[in-house]
Amino acid sequence: MNPKILIAQPEAEYELLDSGENEKLERYGSVVLSRPDPQALWRRSLPHAEWIKASAKFERGSRDGYGAWKLGAETPKRWNISYGGLKFVVKPSAFKHTGIFPEHAPNWQWIREKISEAGREVSVLNLFGYTGGASLAAAQAGAKVCHVDGSKVAITWARENAELSGLAQKPIRWILDDAHSFVKREIRRGNKYDAIIMDPPAFGHGPEGEVWKIEEDFLNFLEACQAILSDKPLFMLVNGYSAGYSAVAYFNNLKKLQDKFGGVMESGELTIAEKTSGRLLPAGIFCRWSSK
Repeated sequence: MNPKILIAQPEAEYELLDSGENEKLERYGSVVLSRPDPQALWRRSLPHAEWIKASAKFERGSRDGYGAWKLGAETPKRWNISYGGLKFVVKPSAFKHTGIFPEHAPNWQWIREKISEAGREVSVLNLFGYTGGASLAAAQAGAKVCHVDGSKVAITWARENAELSGLAQKPIRWILDDAHSFVKREIRRGNKYDAIIMDPPAFGHGPEGEVWKIEEDFLNFLEACQAILSDKPLFMLVNGYSAGYSAVAYFNNLKKLQDKFGGVMESGELTIAEKTSGRLLPAGIFCRWSSK
């Protein structure tokens, strides 16, 4: 395998302005945010005077990962931006997220291309779908989409993004459920999908308190997902963040799809390019298989 680096580029309404010293400085529309990022293990490029102009700064709390945003007097609590061919509601959360992961933009484009080139109706399952970027990209390209997430807040947010992006009338099923439980039921029901997207967290809970631990659940979950692929699958895409695994680990699992169906494997890092320096901020890992 040859590791690949996917690069999310600055656009009119989103830019990574600078990063370093475990922080990143981003512009979402007219709002500039400063928040922690442990991958930014280098010195900042911009002077301190630019960083302190941020509209809001995330300050870590006593609980691991949690904290609060210190908002400027005129900083909105929510606003809309366009990025990667889609529109999103931005809402800074207590876990430092904003509701949009710009590093996924190259994968959104890949999803669109694979579906558009298929020349047939395509059914897509997006697991741990969060605020819906991948689901909306798939629907944009003409796929029938099933979006699954264990958070009612996330699904409501994703549906808002669909409305903003002009995709509310597209064939998207919004399912509030534990991802693993849903897949097991799909096996029993005999339902199949041409493409599966997943973004499994290191740890999480389903809507009924189901516990997800990637080190314990991922292998069985991935095998269950492969059992609901159609006889002529189009692709499978796995993204990863905080679990500490290498993209090679995902590659080793998806390789069985290539062994069975042929096709193309790619894996590596998700990154975001800084506006001025072009320096790349690591933002996760991915592995994807496609039939061609």
